[in-house]
Amino acid sequence: MPDQLTLYEAIMLLALCEERGTMNGVFVEYATAGALTAELLMLERIKVDVDNKEKVAVVDDSTTGDALLDEALTMIAQAKRPLNLKHWVQKLGRIKHLKHKVAQKLAADGIVAAEKEKVLWLFERQVYPELNPQPEQQLRQQMRAAVLADHDDVEPNIAILVALANSAKLLPQVFTKDELKQRKKRLKQLENGEVVSKAAKQAVAAIEAAVMMAAIMPAISAAAVTSSPGSC
Repeated sequence: MPDQLTLYEAIMLLALCEERGTMNGVFVEYATAGALTAELLMLERIKVDVDNKEKVAVVDDSTTGDALLDEALTMIAQAKRPLNLKHWVQKLGRIKHLKHKVAQKLAADGIVAAEKEKVLWLFERQVYPELNPQPEQQLRQQMRAAVLADHDDVEPNIAILVALANSAKLLPQVFTKDELKQRKKRLKQLENGEVVSKAAKQAVAAIEAAVMMAAIMPAISAAAVTSSPGSC
């Protein structure tokens, strides 16, 4: 994964349409929340107690140097009682202006622009057209290499990113329909953490929790049924 990108930024970069700068995909908030949780697990700031209903405990609440990760870590640390991964993915997915906070971070790094455009000449919306295509191109190349090959030498963050992108219905941005159909078994291996370290497997559990959010939120699920994600 490009050095300057976090997992949650990578998800947003895939979700943003390059030219229009609008956000594509479904459940992007929960995929982003899964990415935040995965980052904190990989940084060993939190851990999951598998013997206690996957309750999340804070190991180190010192600053990570990343404002959004710190916001997520503070929320977990200040909870009155330990809660499970599913709860935290849902809770972090509701951070105010989460998607825009991530997109603004990409803008600050010069990867996208932050612009306002008129809608029907009456309303304004924030869009983030791509300025520097290199980080996304590198991401796509790494994701394709992980999915289309059968080797076990997969960078943990890329394996997690593939699972996150799948949960947000973003893989069609990177692969053809035929590729996704032919590589179902490989995708399942990556989602199950079969080709990554033990530490990364815990992070994959956060991704699985993100997918589960759709099933317990009828309003969002209904919207997904009636409208398919647009393409860039």
